[in-house]
Amino acid sequence: MRLDQSQDAEGPPTLCDLCLAQVCRSLSSLCSMRADGSMSLIWAPVFPQETADQLLNHMAAKEILNDTTVGIFRNCKELRLRRASIRSCPLSAEAFHLALCPHRLLELDASWVSGGLTGADIVSGLASNPECRSSLQRLSLNGLRLDWESLEANGGIHVGFSSLRGLRMLNLANTDLNDAALEDICTLPHLETLDISCSAISKLTALLECKNTLRSLIAHRQRHLDMSPARLVFVFSQLHALKHLDFSEDHFSVDDSDGRDGDETVRQLLEGSPQVLPSLVSLDISGRKRISEAAIRSFVESRSGLVFLGLLATGVSSCDFFSTQKNLKVTGEADENQVCEALRRYRDRECFVREALVHLYSLTTDTDKPQPDVLKLVVSGMQRHPTSLHIHLVATACVFNLTTQDLAEAMPISLLSSTVTQLLNTMKNFPNHQQVQKNCLLALCSDYILQEVPFDKYLAAMLVINWLSSHEDPTLQRMAVAVISILVAKLSTEEMAQFSKDIFIMKQLLAIVQQKAMVGVVDSTLKFALSALWNLTDEMPVAARNFIECRGLELYEEVLESYYTEPSIQQKVLGLLNNIAEVEELQVDLMEEDLLEHILSLLQDSQVDVGVRYFAGGILAHLASRPDAWTLENELRSTVLKQLHDSIMTWTHLEREMVSYRSFHPFCPLLQTCQPAGVQLWAVWAIHLVCTQNTSHYSSMLEKEGLTELLKALAAHPSTHSDIKGLSDSILSMVEQHQIHAGAFNNQTAPQSS
Repeated sequence: MRLDQSQDAEGPPTLCDLCLAQVCRSLSSLCSMRADGSMSLIWAPVFPQETADQLLNHMAAKEILNDTTVGIFRNCKELRLRRASIRSCPLSAEAFHLALCPHRLLELDASWVSGGLTGADIVSGLASNPECRSSLQRLSLNGLRLDWESLEANGGIHVGFSSLRGLRMLNLANTDLNDAALEDICTLPHLETLDISCSAISKLTALLECKNTLRSLIAHRQRHLDMSPARLVFVFSQLHALKHLDFSEDHFSVDDSDGRDGDETVRQLLEGSPQVLPSLVSLDISGRKRISEAAIRSFVESRSGLVFLGLLATGVSSCDFFSTQKNLKVTGEADENQVCEALRRYRDRECFVREALVHLYSLTTDTDKPQPDVLKLVVSGMQRHPTSLHIHLVATACVFNLTTQDLAEAMPISLLSSTVTQLLNTMKNFPNHQQVQKNCLLALCSDYILQEVPFDKYLAAMLVINWLSSHEDPTLQRMAVAVISILVAKLSTEEMAQFSKDIFIMKQLLAIVQQKAMVGVVDSTLKFALSALWNLTDEMPVAARNFIECRGLELYEEVLESYYTEPSIQQKVLGLLNNIAEVEELQVDLMEEDLLEHILSLLQDSQVDVGVRYFAGGILAHLASRPDAWTLENELRSTVLKQLHDSIMTWTHLEREMVSYRSFHPFCPLLQTCQPAGVQLWAVWAIHLVCTQNTSHYSSMLEKEGLTELLKALAAHPSTHSDIKGLSDSILSMVEQHQIHAGAFNNQTAPQSS
């Protein structure tokens, strides 16, 4: 027995996605193992080329791409790769060479790979394939060590980027790129896009070698540049094909002196001749200082083709001039559009994501309209920067703003699911940061999210209970206990069994009950704690035993007496005692004369709420059903049996749902024809109650668990009391009607043959 807790806009996944996901789950059964430990598909058709790319990308996204699994791509005839992503995957140089280098690749994203694979390994491996030398157009090595020295030390030949003659796009952000390597890169005949952000470059003069082809230069956070502002502006001015320039700076990690030359370069560029970069389409100078609104206005007015301007953390994004520029997108902090544009464009830059989120929090504090697109951007920022405390501190506050009250109900379920999953990851990653934990808890404490959104309820319950153990703030304690109360009711039987084994959880919840009971307070925290304990012990003998070992029985006896006029408290207390009474080996712990006489008085008192009398009757029915285990006076048992029958016949039907059952197994002993009438009557009254309130669910359960046969036998037995027969027949009639309706529905919806 437990307390009752009463189309996605993004659409379903494609058939291709579902098939690829199934292949990923079944790799071990679809593959044999080579002698070197790598996988090989036992059999495979010739995959459509794009599907092979998608399979690799799925494996990378699901974090199952490694030295073992990447082996399936050694089969270049059936699995032909063209656009490959191994981003953040743990691959060795040998596995990379064997599985990927034989393919005629057009694109490769190897950003942030682990496993010892270096940029030098990748370039030399790709260059070893003559087809790749000319076919590869896009290469991303963001976050890798190039490490040419190690390659040469191990006997490898230094093959530079210039050997990949077909390259058009090269991303070397966050690498140890140096001036010599840049000179080699700039000899590439078709190079159009180059990202050298956060590298060790000191001179950009080499860019003049590709001035007629380079269309996009990304040079964020160039700390090692050793060029005068005038010389830098000259180099920029000679890049005749340049359409996109990013010369932004990380404003959080630079002081005035470090960034002064870069800021001066930007000032000269903005205030210089309109003939410098006249065809520029986008300019990003976010994080730069000492920029004037007048210079920005002049620069934009003289370049009619400009469609993007990055001004986050510059102090000039609120310039009135932008209101007249309808075709110009701006990143900044002046309004929500600018902030969201920043979150979209700067997903991989922690400094800018952090800055944008700070402003988004202020902009969404009093929002009253659902903004799923904005929430998606916030979650994306959290996913991209899993270890950044600064980002998660602000992002979790933004999540609360965007999902509070009724806002969550207008969001796509899949988005809410990924949002809650990210909140749980945040709670795991920052277990000791009180404000982050508080923000996550505030966002989780939504009845709609807890009841309707799919996520790992078991993990959430464990994280919240662990947080609860070290915090005593009354408001947060109330929310945490409320969350646990709902989550426990949502756990599967297997999860509940695992959860209930932890005696620490029992101690935590009982401590809250005791804390409240000591001062006689009736509040939501007490009610949530009692509900959680009730659900925790539902058909869980281990939890019920833990409850007794933690002296919960003594505490509950006190609560039962001291909260005599509080039916909501009494119901929850008696509901848990019902769960204990269902466990035969624990019934002896309830055989206390004072306790049973108190419960009996509740059963008999017509002034007491029917819900309270119902649970009181359940305890007494279970205990009285086993005469051999009854250790008190037989006279008391006889009184109990008589009062059960007399009392139940006076109960009015309850419209509200106050209880739900995980199964009807605890009722089986009570429905035997040899049981006393009072025991039988309580059982059939209880089943009748829940069946009338949720006929479909409980009718199916009765059939599945075989209770309809017990009810038929009970109704047909000559010694069965007429009151019990009447209720049994009513239940069986409901089951029969349900079967008729279900059969009719199935006939209507079944496919018809011609």
